Amino acid sequence: MTNPTFRRKHKIRFSECDPAGIVFFPQYFVLFNDLIESWVDELLPDGYHGVICTQRVGMPTVHLETDFKAISKMGDEVWLALDVERLGQKSLTLSWACTGVDGVVRMAARQTIVTTSLDTHQSIAIPDGLRTAIERSAMAARNS
Repeated sequence: MTNPTFRRKHKIRFSECDPAGIVFFPQYFVLFNDLIESWVDELLPDGYHGVICTQRVGMPTVHLETDFKAISKMGDEVWLALDVERLGQKSLTLSWACTGVDGVVRMAARQTIVTTSLDTHQSIAIPDGLRTAIERSAMAARNS
């Protein structure tokens, strides 16, 4: 992932590790959900909270493929990055990577998220404001 759409540095914490001292694999999903929330917070004035609570739009994961390539230990500094692979009418596909500051990819994934009405739980079109913000963010990353 040369120019990700969004990335953050993260220090692996004790609470994210198993008794062997390495990241317990489900914690990666929490880390990347937090990354998506931070990304949407930067994209929109009302942020992720506004999408979920004000607009009542859900963003559930409907498909997830993951490869664990190397371990991450407590205290490691890593980059968490996401990139927009596809932006459809009602869904988007993101690629994720957790990469050590040494450049070694620790974990990579591909996720499809569908936008839904939190009232009907049916899929809906990605809201215009969110769509436009995602398009701008992805374009800026590609042009950097």
